[in-house]
Amino acid sequence: MPDARGRFGEFGGRYVPEALMGALDELERAWEEARSGSFQAELDVLLRDVVGRPTPLYKAERFSEVVGTTVYLKREDLAHTGAHKINNTMGQVLLAKQMGKTRVIAETGAGQHGVATATAAAYFGLPCVVYMGAVDMGRQHLNVVRMEMLGAEVVPVEAGSATLKDAINEALRDWVTNVETTHYVIGSVVGPHPYPELVASLQEVIGKEARAQFLEAEGSLPATVMACVGGGSNALGLFRAFYRDDGVRLIGVEPAGEGLHGRHGASITAGSPGVLHGARSMVIQDEEGLIQEAHSISAGLDYPAVGPEHAWLAASGRAEYAAVTDEAALRAFEVLARTEGIVAALEPSHVLAHVLDADLSGPILVGLSGRGDKDVATIAEARARR
Repeated sequence: MPDARGRFGEFGGRYVPEALMGALDELERAWEEARSGSFQAELDVLLRDVVGRPTPLYKAERFSEVVGTTVYLKREDLAHTGAHKINNTMGQVLLAKQMGKTRVIAETGAGQHGVATATAAAYFGLPCVVYMGAVDMGRQHLNVVRMEMLGAEVVPVEAGSATLKDAINEALRDWVTNVETTHYVIGSVVGPHPYPELVASLQEVIGKEARAQFLEAEGSLPATVMACVGGGSNALGLFRAFYRDDGVRLIGVEPAGEGLHGRHGASITAGSPGVLHGARSMVIQDEEGLIQEAHSISAGLDYPAVGPEHAWLAASGRAEYAAVTDEAALRAFEVLARTEGIVAALEPSHVLAHVLDADLSGPILVGLSGRGDKDVATIAEARARR
């Protein structure tokens, strides 16, 4: 848990305009009240009946033969809407409804968070606006159509690199303007306090389920728990259940893109401490502190910072972080598809690539954070260029 100022060690906190402080205080109070009331019981019903939880723990036997050790996949790709994002959005929109908000907004990169927010908004009968970078709208057209079908307005963002960072900027501008009526459903463990803690707590259901399922399947805990890290919500959702298990390695896998000396999105591996979108964390910046453009073949990892709790985990040594290139992620995507018949998203394909290359021992638990329908066009284009 962060301290009273929302800090994980030196990371986290609030670096926002005065106009947002009241809204953040309101959200923090509402979240504290919800945790001690009937909110969780109501959310549990939604997670069961709408989201389809618990998601399975899957023993990937043929993939394990390739790796040389047992690999289990926590199948968040089988949750409603096809990714872990729905755990967070159902919780946040339920909270917004209880706070009396009449409108929700969101940002999205790969589109999965946008689809999940639009789904939750439709369920609760609230209007929804989703900001999305124009570049991401092009490479994730399927999810743009899905959001519109669900009744959301998708607003293209042309500024900057026209990707996730810029979509967040526009969503924050909207929130400042409409703060009395609007709740901003942040999609990852980033942003000002209390968002990193709020989102991580709503994703903890992943790790709680996986821990119990793994113990039932193997009679012991995994040797290694791994997940992809852009902002890092699916990873924290999985990791938190194992923090106190000293014998369990925690490994987050970032996007090395075209290589760490080229364009990449590896904020921990190749970044430095800085401030972005209201929190201090590890960011990709130049010597003058200007935020640099991130790159990944995966739109969901294309972000030049990481959640402050991940920055703290890295600094404390409790978790390790590796970086995987676009090309390695593509190869791992193909291996899983051909050995298990699972079309994974490009985000967790980065984790699978590290599993294939890292020579790990003992049983491994991998967070398979989403399915790959959204990435088919991107993968087809990449294969055609080979």
